[in-house]
Amino acid sequence: MKRIKDMVAEANAVVDHAPAEEMLNLLGTEGVTFVDLRDPRELERDGMIPGAFHCPRGMLEFWIDPESPYAKPQFQSGNRFVFYCASGWRSALSARTAQEMGLENVSHISDGFKGWQAAGGAVGERPNKG
Repeated sequence: MKRIKDMVAEANAVVDHAPAEEMLNLLGTEGVTFVDLRDPRELERDGMIPGAFHCPRGMLEFWIDPESPYAKPQFQSGNRFVFYCASGWRSALSARTAQEMGLENVSHISDGFKGWQAAGGAVGERPNKG
């Protein structure tokens, strides 16, 4: 059986990533979209990065594919995408998937939303639904 820690390590070997402390300066930068992959219950409980686009992990592939009936224009923008989840595992796998699907300039916050909060990053209300 392949273990999740191995899958995350493999994803991190091929995807750009950095701790939240290094990603803080990207917030509010034109052409950068933060993508929150967490479950809606996590967002309601903990808030989210202000201005982030909420994409539940289970919908990622469907929302990225421009031929999918569920495609979202945010993923066709050409922006840089910074994915995050609670601790950096879901975002590592998601960033790798997005990259494999052809999205360019994809990265993720390696220590997740928990790292963002610990680094003093801004936290806002529940999501900007798109």
